Amino acid sequence: MNRKFNRGWTMAAAVVVGSTLFAGCASKTDPITQADQADVAKGVPAPSLEQTKAIAEEGFIYGLPLVMNYAVMNEFAVDSQSSQFKAPFNQLRNEHRVSTPADTAVITPNSDTPYSILWADLRAEPLVITVPAVPKKRYYSVQLIDGNTYNYGYIGSRATAGAPGSYLIAGPNWKGALPPGIHKVFNSTTPFALTLIRTQLFNPADMPNVEKLQASYKIQPLSAFLHQPAPPAAPKIDFVPATTEGIKANFFEYLSAALEYVPPSAYDKEIRARLASIGVGPGRSFEFKDLSLEHKAVVLLGMKAGDEKVDKFLSSGMKNINGWNIGAFFGDQAFYKDNWLMRAGAAKGGIYGNNAVEAMYPFTRTDGNGQTLNTGKHNYTLTFPAGKLPPVNAFWSVTMYDGKSQLLINNPLDRYLINSPMLSAMKKNADGSLTLYIQKDSPGTSKESNWLPAPDDTAYLVLRLYWPKATPPSILPAGSGTWSPPGITQAK
Repeated sequence: MNRKFNRGWTMAAAVVVGSTLFAGCASKTDPITQADQADVAKGVPAPSLEQTKAIAEEGFIYGLPLVMNYAVMNEFAVDSQSSQFKAPFNQLRNEHRVSTPADTAVITPNSDTPYSILWADLRAEPLVITVPAVPKKRYYSVQLIDGNTYNYGYIGSRATAGAPGSYLIAGPNWKGALPPGIHKVFNSTTPFALTLIRTQLFNPADMPNVEKLQASYKIQPLSAFLHQPAPPAAPKIDFVPATTEGIKANFFEYLSAALEYVPPSAYDKEIRARLASIGVGPGRSFEFKDLSLEHKAVVLLGMKAGDEKVDKFLSSGMKNINGWNIGAFFGDQAFYKDNWLMRAGAAKGGIYGNNAVEAMYPFTRTDGNGQTLNTGKHNYTLTFPAGKLPPVNAFWSVTMYDGKSQLLINNPLDRYLINSPMLSAMKKNADGSLTLYIQKDSPGTSKESNWLPAPDDTAYLVLRLYWPKATPPSILPAGSGTWSPPGITQAK
């Protein structure tokens, strides 16, 4: 699951942010914050223009996932007036549908599985997630994601063999022993954390079965699970308002707000200190006053450079095979350590992605020859040779997105993907191979079962392999597996 991110906002954001935010980088005529005044009194010099540019660049890369996550949290759990609002904290929201073009808070949304969504507030006490026995033929997963966008645990078909059980999700300050009746404790690095439950849908008629399963997922505070008195409630928070659209103009304001709820670690202590030197961090408030042209320029350049580094990682930091970018860049805190560039690339490419053992996500904007996919001008095909469909324990899909927004597109069939449960209704070629028709207009009635509708513009495709096989043929290890996706071909 991935958050909305527009490649074109960098310059606009930098201008707005640079012109209002960095009072901590002040020239002699610029206003400075109280924190800066305290530093000056201690003899700590303000960062130079060159240092400010470097910090803005580094801060953009470090902060991008935190800001994206903070904005989604606001839209999903804080702002009840948001069109994307799901449920208040600690309440599970079951979506009895798959994602459509109306879902805009998250880029490259998975449209294979209905979601059950929980934003957890773990300040007062942990929560208990209880899951039923799930039949082996139906894939499901419970993905635990914290405010750092680390995947800190899994429950489900792969992780727990679909068995029933109760699991504890705890915040960073909880130190209790394993409670009775709890199978395992998962520890979030942050007090606010996201839980995403994906439940496989075989076809539209299968939705009532998914709904019954969703209704059996249970969330309750630990005190309720143990039939004990509840601890005092955590104090109410007036979150700094944030929207996914607002990231364009409020990046560092949102970052300061997000850092309030992201405890420092040994990995990020130094970058957080550098951000504090330019007025960004927990408890920092912005006065939105004019800066010198010099400071506007260096902040703009720093953020632009950071964004370019993230894009470069997405284009060259992974293995390119037949035009598909293949890599493994989602994981827990130990997986990332202080590799902020990989974490930012993961967020921009598709925030809330799974660890490689749970799902792989080859993606592409080009055909097999490296030419940009423009389905407004050309028709394309993707052919899997006989016996060489994506090797998975669960299922696979190919999903179409608009090349600019990375959102699902409206189309005459309301079809946003082709996946393995659809194979029985699709037509294979005489040699047993399977061809998908990737184009904006219907390829004709006889081929429509294999049609993946495309935008009248550039396209972005994601191939999802849920629970990829670990033994050959396999896409694992990422980028060097024995199976690779075939290239997309421009139709003649």
